[in-house]
Amino acid sequence: MLAPNPRVRPGLLLFTPSGGSLRFDLRVKVSDFRFKKCFLLFLPLIGQSLLSVMKKLLIYLCSIFFIYSLHSCQNEKPDITTPNIVIIFCDDMGYGDLGSYGAKGYETPNLDRLANNGLRFTDFLSAHGACSASRTALLTGCYANRLNMPQVFSPNSQTGINPDEMIIAELLKQKGYSTGIFGKWHLGDLEPFLPLQHGFDEYLGIPYSNDMWPVDYDGGPITEESLRPGKANYPPLPLVEDNEVIEHLEGLEDQDRLTTRYTERAVSFIEKHKGEPFFLYVPHSMPHVPLGVSDKFKGKSRQGMFGDVIMEIDWSVGEIMKALEENDLVENTLLIFTSDNGPWLNYGNHAGSTGGLKEGKGTSMEGGVREPCIMHWPALIQPGQVSNRLASTIDILPTIAEITGAALPDHRIDGVSILSILKGDKDAVPRKSFYYYYHNNNLEGVRMGQWKLVLPHNHRSYENVVPGNDGYPGPYSQGKAEYALYDLRRDPGERYDVKEQHADIVAELEKLAEQARIDIGDDLTGREGKNRRPRGTINNGNK
Repeated sequence: MLAPNPRVRPGLLLFTPSGGSLRFDLRVKVSDFRFKKCFLLFLPLIGQSLLSVMKKLLIYLCSIFFIYSLHSCQNEKPDITTPNIVIIFCDDMGYGDLGSYGAKGYETPNLDRLANNGLRFTDFLSAHGACSASRTALLTGCYANRLNMPQVFSPNSQTGINPDEMIIAELLKQKGYSTGIFGKWHLGDLEPFLPLQHGFDEYLGIPYSNDMWPVDYDGGPITEESLRPGKANYPPLPLVEDNEVIEHLEGLEDQDRLTTRYTERAVSFIEKHKGEPFFLYVPHSMPHVPLGVSDKFKGKSRQGMFGDVIMEIDWSVGEIMKALEENDLVENTLLIFTSDNGPWLNYGNHAGSTGGLKEGKGTSMEGGVREPCIMHWPALIQPGQVSNRLASTIDILPTIAEITGAALPDHRIDGVSILSILKGDKDAVPRKSFYYYYHNNNLEGVRMGQWKLVLPHNHRSYENVVPGNDGYPGPYSQGKAEYALYDLRRDPGERYDVKEQHADIVAELEKLAEQARIDIGDDLTGREGKNRRPRGTINNGNK
């Protein structure tokens, strides 16, 4: 837990009409901190008796202390043990999709400003390459495979997040935080699994992905000639407020309004709870396909609709920052911006960029899990920081716990606090290793520092096939990952296998892989794992 800042009271210089001068050296003790304060007082001494001078001096000193106390109350430093927490979590954003990470064809000025004034990570990993599992990892601080959570929940799933798992909202409830989520949930859409049953006070959003609806890629109805005729079996896509469906999204024009609706509710939440600590979670539906963008940004970028969507997300961040600024909350708000997994590359011009990393969404290659991540907190984070330390979404929960002093859950989690990185400690290495899990429980790679050992597995691939365009998907190819060692410092694109040159590193990483198999398991080698926990079911889903 962070220690509260001492209440530092700044100095004051008082000028009065000059008729002579008198210099005073004053020492003031405030909260056991001593500060030497010098004040130059000009006093009308000529023709005055000593008694008159002393009376005027007494008046001046009283004035000094009154103004000094008033000024101090207005400038006390915030209590950084209870910052507001804002997490903005995009869907299918690639490592190269923000201006500060090299995006082209559009601008993201609000996010770039946050990066310039805060902390930008260059080696930040989502803990899974798909929707539900990545959200599970973010909110619980655990690999989703430890919790038996699938890659993606479908509508009307009879399972979801287990009520015995503590998520960030419940963690912060210990400290009296108000909590709100506005966006995509995707941890189960039946009532026992919805946000209000897991620590959130308010919810507006869709309960699963925005493409899980009976609408074709062109916005029309599903037919037998559709690329995915099975989508006709999906129910209408619901918009849920708290625990109730308030409407259904029936066409592409309804998708256009999602980012604005989430943003308006987020701003309203800040206004409503500005007098108390709050946790605001904004998991955007975009830029997951089908893309939707309001008229404010339609046609504004040089990169087509995808660029328009990213510009609107940047606008949303700006609106949230504006609400924080107008309520004097920026200084003591920790804002975290990142995404769930990499881009869905076979959608072509409706998909993002990995910034040159290998593969994309749905893989354990770097393009599938390495994400942009920006953290901004003026009360603690110095501006202009860049960290190349390994970190992950599973580290956010324990970091928040250390900041606030909230108790971690009794069960095991996989995240580590990265507060030392936020403080600017250049020597800190809080995360030393990482497991690359995918599918139900495939251990597909392990990481130690700059070294990544890829374990043999089959995977979908975006290479050697032509992607689709304008909202239509292209095909996948079948990839086969061979046993290989990559030095990600020199080769982040995972192109050059160096296992023959570094047998000692391979041996260390094999030990790490075996620890993962014993602990969580590995379907690729037929290992169950000793410490997996059950997902929630309808029978155990009520708290």
